[in-house]
Amino acid sequence: MRLFDTHAHYDSGAFHADRMEILASMPEQNIELILNPGCDLPSSETAIALADAFPFVYAAVGVHPSDCDGFSQDTAERLRTLAQHPKVKAIGEIGLDYHWKDNPSPEFQQNVFHTQLELAESLHLPVIVHDREAHHDCLETVRAHPHVTGVYHCYSGSLEDAKTLVKLGWMLSFTGVITYKNARKNLEIIDWLPLERIMIETDSPYLTPEPFRGKRNDSGYVHLVAETIAQVKGVTPEEIALVTLENGKRFFQIP
Repeated sequence: MRLFDTHAHYDSGAFHADRMEILASMPEQNIELILNPGCDLPSSETAIALADAFPFVYAAVGVHPSDCDGFSQDTAERLRTLAQHPKVKAIGEIGLDYHWKDNPSPEFQQNVFHTQLELAESLHLPVIVHDREAHHDCLETVRAHPHVTGVYHCYSGSLEDAKTLVKLGWMLSFTGVITYKNARKNLEIIDWLPLERIMIETDSPYLTPEPFRGKRNDSGYVHLVAETIAQVKGVTPEEIALVTLENGKRFFQIP
């Protein structure tokens, strides 16, 4: 089984003690590719450094809605420069997050989201979208940029919105959340979703799948996401691994 973890934060402080060792162990765990998105300028720079250090690691650069306070034109220009690196394959993680009350205002988040979508369009790069409790505004912002496509990571929206996104040419990605007892809505969406629009991820170090929930997540657990999707789709885990590997390579334009 060859797997692509399309969203993992190895820049996180949770990996400070053993980051390089964990990443070095991934090929022997059947992890063929990893995409590390940034959440601000420093983590975007770290994502690039890790991509330079490991041939199977790629990067995205962007500013997360929870980290966008102080975002300016200078920030956007710095992202533009970082995105010139050959192993940067997307703008992300970007989007809207209305869950945390101390986040920047929805209006400011929306302005930053628009700016980064415009950047992605100008660079001909896809985007990685974070949408937490902001489904309507996130979809409306995406609709306003019809020449940009991307992936909703850790998809948490409705089946109706999933159908809209698929019509717009977008991908949906799923984490270990789909292994949790309250994941019925996600499983219904996966049951409907065409295989060519599915990607898998860990969102490491977060959202560890069952039966390891509560432990630090890493890419070695992404097979559990593939196995859950395989059960829903009535196919083998190997088929899901191959389809999602090819989907991810196509989406991120990785040879």
